Amino acid sequence: MGLFDRLSRVVRANLNDLVSKAEDPEKVLEQTIMDMGEDLVQVRQAVARAIAEQKRTEQRYSQDLSEANKWEQRAKLALSKGDESLAREALVRKKTHAETAATLKQQLDQQAVQVETLRRNLVALESKISEAKTKKNMLIARAKAAKANEEIQSTLGGINTSGSMAAFERMEAKVLDMEARSQAVGELGSYGIEQQFAQLESGSGVEDELAMLKAQISGTAEPAKLPEASSRSSSPKDTVVDAELEELRKQLDNL
Repeated sequence: MGLFDRLSRVVRANLNDLVSKAEDPEKVLEQTIMDMGEDLVQVRQAVARAIAEQKRTEQRYSQDLSEANKWEQRAKLALSKGDESLAREALVRKKTHAETAATLKQQLDQQAVQVETLRRNLVALESKISEAKTKKNMLIARAKAAKANEEIQSTLGGINTSGSMAAFERMEAKVLDMEARSQAVGELGSYGIEQQFAQLESGSGVEDELAMLKAQISGTAEPAKLPEASSRSSSPKDTVVDAELEELRKQLDNL
């Protein structure tokens, strides 16, 4: 393959690609309907011309047929008058018009077929144009829907989903952190009074017990009943307990 052939193919391929990309379905379909409408006008004009020509042929055929009949009647008249030469001339004229009429009859039959064919083509073209208009509207609607969907998909494709989700996750973590800090601040705000009352409530039992022990030691409260001492002498274990009790008493007196 020569260089010019290859270059020509590349140029044509690029041109075809440019044309294909530049084609707008709506505009192309509208132009197609317009072209079909122009074809319809031409077909109608052709049908009208064919019918007009058929009418003229019919008129000429009728005239020649009438002339042939007329000269036949004249030939009869000439023979009845004994003028054979005039009758022969009349028959010659009749033959000429009859032959012309026969030719026109053949032409008229052909024209009738052509007119009928053109009429069928006209009806078929009108039907195709009507169908094309309906299909055009449907295709244009589908093209617009496809274009809108393509734009939506392009927009969605251009969005960084992972980055967006990461941003949402960061903001969610930040909101959770803000909520935790807000809750902590609230708890700290109410900690003072609540804690003080809790300490008082938890410490009241100890203070009461301490006061009772002091009263017992000073003799203001009824001492707790101790089990009766055994007649046996104190054991070394009892001595140790007494010493611990004495030490406890000293500690209470120092309070």
